[in-house]
Amino acid sequence: MTNASAVGGKPGIHVLAKPIGAVCDIACDYCFYLEKRALFPGSEQFKMPEAVLAKYIEEYVAAQSTPVVEFVWHGGEPTLLGIDFFRRVVELQQPFRAQREIRNVLQTNGLHLNDEWCRFFKQNDFFIGISLDGPQAIHDRYRKDRHGAGTFERVMAGVRLLQHHGIEFNALACVGRGTAQHPLEVYRFFKAAGINFVQFTPIVEREPDAETKAIKLWLARPSVLDRQEPNARVTPWTVEPGAYGDFLIAIYEEWVRNDVGSVFVMNFEWALTAWLGEPSPVCIFAKQCGRAVAMEHDGSVFACDHYVYPEYRLGNVMSDSLEAMVDRSVASGFGPHKEATLPQYCRTCEVKEACWGGCPKHRFAMTPDGEPGLHYLCAGYKKFFKHIRKYLRAMATLIENDLPASAVMEATKGPLIITKAPPREGSAVTMGMNAKASPPSGGSV
Repeated sequence: MTNASAVGGKPGIHVLAKPIGAVCDIACDYCFYLEKRALFPGSEQFKMPEAVLAKYIEEYVAAQSTPVVEFVWHGGEPTLLGIDFFRRVVELQQPFRAQREIRNVLQTNGLHLNDEWCRFFKQNDFFIGISLDGPQAIHDRYRKDRHGAGTFERVMAGVRLLQHHGIEFNALACVGRGTAQHPLEVYRFFKAAGINFVQFTPIVEREPDAETKAIKLWLARPSVLDRQEPNARVTPWTVEPGAYGDFLIAIYEEWVRNDVGSVFVMNFEWALTAWLGEPSPVCIFAKQCGRAVAMEHDGSVFACDHYVYPEYRLGNVMSDSLEAMVDRSVASGFGPHKEATLPQYCRTCEVKEACWGGCPKHRFAMTPDGEPGLHYLCAGYKKFFKHIRKYLRAMATLIENDLPASAVMEATKGPLIITKAPPREGSAVTMGMNAKASPPSGGSV
């Protein structure tokens, strides 16, 4: 995810902090992060020391060029650290609140939420991302505890607590191969549960190759940006490209007729942002990447949440400047390579500006003319973006005429007739999601 509204024209940075590393109390079939414990063989306790925590908070505020500094706490499962850890987070942030607006986002599986946690979140204005894939049969298919039991009921108990305490939250719903077959069932579940902020994240992972197995990992390493990866065998739970496109289309068709302005799907917001010619708010669809990094429990900083491997380590916050590490990541080619290595097939694509080739991690497919470096989900993304253009065009017209994008629902019932409204001072018409950010797309779940 990228940070908008940078001060003085300098782009912001984004850090996905993992204060407990890859430690989690559930074992999702599709999780790509549990294996990362193997990269820290000397760690007996995966808990960020206070010295690292304090240094990180200081460095991040200093490095951030935006008026709002948003801390994102991820995992693993960060609530396993206990509530006192996050009380200390708030205490350490306090001296900097006179300089900047400080916000906190915490991504959780929801199993440990209780009244005490919720009172803390409410008192300190935490925004919560909760991992929930849909109704019970769909959620429990992939998201199981350490004993193989489903987690749906316990997650929903956490959701109800968040709602009871009036805490702002969204659902991060992963779309695996089985999930993609039930788009409306998934979407209507969230509506019925009163969950009106949702982000859909496609699951794409490859089977391990010899290089991966050599460092004791069980999923393939990311594609190298300047050469074709020989291994394109995906895992059984990886969503199929066409099915993912159909999944998004089915939900969009229901949403655009009934729910614009009342249900907020981040994927649809990103598409509208691209159509309006604005920079993508998420790294996966940005023209370049490299300014969204991940920090492990020991302070080690890596070029991306999906690139936590030794060769992508940028340094450590205890000995290196966070700002310098991000600049080094971009300058060394990690960021610009996303644009520079686009296949010609992508460069001439009619919906290029909507995705810019997607996340480099998943560029392991071949173009129809045999060029390497195509995103695995290309066919699905292209199908979706082309399908919704007529709706995006209508919403852009509404916004340009100072009318709410939700008026597109009337347009689906007949011809779009617009009477230009007089300008409203200070108005900002969007679908309504820009005020709240999710944890970075593509992050571990």
